[in-house]
Amino acid sequence: MRGLRPYAFALGPLAAASLWGGMFVVSKWSFAFVPPVTMGFFRVALGALTLWLGVVATNRRGSLGGDGGAGIDRADWPAFVGLGGWVAVTIATQFLGTELTNASQGSLLTVLTPVFAVGLGASVLGERVTRRKAVGIALAAVGTVIVLAGQYDLTTIAAGNAAGVGLLVVASFAWAGYTVWGVSVVRKYSALTAATYSTIAATPMLAVLAAVELAVLRRGIGSIPVTAESIFATAYLGLAATAAAWYLWYKGLEFVSAGTVAVFFFLQPIVGISLGALLLGERIGPGFVVGSLVVGGGVWIVSRERADDADDTDQQRSVTEQ
Repeated sequence: MRGLRPYAFALGPLAAASLWGGMFVVSKWSFAFVPPVTMGFFRVALGALTLWLGVVATNRRGSLGGDGGAGIDRADWPAFVGLGGWVAVTIATQFLGTELTNASQGSLLTVLTPVFAVGLGASVLGERVTRRKAVGIALAAVGTVIVLAGQYDLTTIAAGNAAGVGLLVVASFAWAGYTVWGVSVVRKYSALTAATYSTIAATPMLAVLAAVELAVLRRGIGSIPVTAESIFATAYLGLAATAAAWYLWYKGLEFVSAGTVAVFFFLQPIVGISLGALLLGERIGPGFVVGSLVVGGGVWIVSRERADDADDTDQQRSVTEQ
């Protein structure tokens, strides 16, 4: 088991990417009965409530150290609000962009998030972009394109809505910002604290945007149907794709750089396509298998860099103890 320990950091972002795998399909489907920004508000509000309950439960147990969120310095509250701003921009542009684009565009644009995260990590945090990390990310990006080319007609990308593509590019950059600027907050407090209070901060921002959207559409909140479908969509997006996934994503930042965590984003379309095959009977071709292996190789290369660093740390600790 010791040989697997250096890779333990990967469990959080890997699980987050898996939970996000079906998000494009669920969110696109939900827009038939709930406007996109309004659904984003419902999603984040439910996620914020769930995360806050997790903080309350943790404080009562008192068994996870700083994960409870108590004792936050007043000077750090602007940082949480800033992270909430990144969240609000991400959700609003992501859901609007998803409504305006097709599956191939939405999936292909996911490759921009890790690229943005690596660039911001290097420029803002001074994270090193080693040759191994660069090769791993490039390999994962190529694998993602192979996967999507095997499932979609990529010639339809240019025929799609340009505004939708632009919104998804903004969403990718905003999530990279949430990842990079969250590093210092996560490491000072915890993944749970950072995810909880940033999500709470984003909720009123999205409430305002949702109110504007409903006013433009001339719809009242009472016009949104409460059905099994709308409840399921909100529950999945709020509980799985927000509360659980955002905490797990930030959990990875407790141990590794933003660029290393971000590489797991490449796994999102693979999980989504796999779920489509498993649950909806969609066909997957040889390109999916080949591309998935290439993506896995790229992610493993980046993970291996972290594993080597962890091994070196363990050896240094062992020498010091002797």
